[in-house]
Amino acid sequence: MAERVQFELVTPERLLLSEMVEMVVIPGSEGNFGVLPGHAPFISSIRPGVIDVYEGRAVTRRIFVVSGIAEVTPERCTVLADRALSPDELDRGTIQAELQTVEGNLPSLREQVARASGSDRDTLLVELHQLEHRQSVLQAELQAISEIAR
Repeated sequence: MAERVQFELVTPERLLLSEMVEMVVIPGSEGNFGVLPGHAPFISSIRPGVIDVYEGRAVTRRIFVVSGIAEVTPERCTVLADRALSPDELDRGTIQAELQTVEGNLPSLREQVARASGSDRDTLLVELHQLEHRQSVLQAELQAISEIAR
């Protein structure tokens, strides 16, 4: 078994990272999973969270991802992320303000969905899903900021 695994992080804009690493931990939709050399092949969707890259048994790089897909083989881990950025680029104040607005809008939107019918209801359900997804992304961004502050 090799001592390293090839890790690639790709966004729609470009290849962000391609390097041999000791281990990478990905925020999968069913929970975080670590990838070491020789890992069993699988594919997982990714939830908003932080990818940790390890060298010398320590985290050397952290990357916040909004969503995407990870493909793992025994030799490689490829993450196709919708959006990725350094957690240092996240601004707590801006995120908290947006989260407060989102959470303030959710109850009335849920009430509108409950009262609506037909295509109006369908449209509102799409809007509700998008707002709930934005809420989960903002919460994950705040969690990433908190983890870095430790």
